[in-house]
This record gives sequence, structure tokens and C-alpha cells, in this order.
Amino acid sequence: MIRAVMVMNTQGKPRLSKFYDFQPPQKQQELIRTVYSVLCSRPENVSNFVNASSIFGPDCQLVYKHYATLYFVFVYDSAENELAMLDLIQVFVETLDKCFKNVCELDVVFNYCKINTILDEIIFGGQVVETNSAEILRAVEDISKLESTASSTISLVRKPVSSWQTWQSR
Repeated sequence: MIRAVMVMNTQGKPRLSKFYDFQPPQKQQELIRTVYSVLCSRPENVSNFVNASSIFGPDCQLVYKHYATLYFVFVYDSAENELAMLDLIQVFVETLDKCFKNVCELDVVFNYCKINTILDEIIFGGQVVETNSAEILRAVEDISKLESTASSTISLVRKPVSSWQTWQSR
């Protein structure tokens, strides 16, 4: 099971964090700081896999990838394949690149809801749901269409309610 997904910049500011097992907000912040301290102390030429048992509990691993000014971090237990987790980071970043045309930190900050939607299409409840970037983007586009349809439907609902109120006053 995937325990957490974190995206943080090179200064340690979390830009996205999602924990799939409950952690109080203070504990989440502490975990993010600890993960950042581990990542920034590692040399560039070492493995992207870290034993995270001391941070997240027994049997946990951490895999990360550093792209430009962002660290993409996945925390998982022994039920997951470590190379599959590294590939899942690649799928996530490729999908973000296709969506935002070369994703950067500002895209993550200003499109938080869309990035959460993309992540939910890839991982739901700590389980991998989809790994095909085209399918993920198609689902995100469908959700965007539904949201725009829902917002136009909501604006149409106001008219009958106001006409109902005028009918009631007669």
C-alpha cells in the first residue's frame, strides 16, 4: 500500500502532500520535515530508495525523484514493488507535463485542485488505480467537463426558484 505522496520544493516547502493512512496535521508536518532533511542530506549519485522504517514505521520504504526544483516522494510498504513505485513517479510527472506543458513549481501551487484530481486518478486509497497517462488525462478532462456542466446547471436552478417565489406571492 502507498502510505503517502509528497511534492516539495528544494527549500523543503510542501507543495502537495497526501497521506493514505490517518496522520494528524502536526504529525504530517513533522514527517514532511523529516523526509526533507533526509533528501537534502543525500548526495546526487546515490540510490533513489530510502529505508523509511525509522520515519514511517516498520516495513516502509521511500522512493523519490528530483526534477528541477521539486522532489516527488512516494512512501510505501513492502506490498509494493520499489521499481513500480519509481515508475509511478515517472507516470505522475509525465501526466503533469502533458497537462501543464513542462510542469513547474508554480503549476503545482496554482493548480492544486487539478493536480489532486490527477493524483486521485493514479492512486486512490493508497492503491494504484491507473498508470496510463492518456487514460488519466481523459478522466481529468471528463471531470472538468462535468464540473463546468454542473456550474451551468446550478446557475439555471436559480431561475425556477425565483419564479417559484414570485408564483407563491400571487
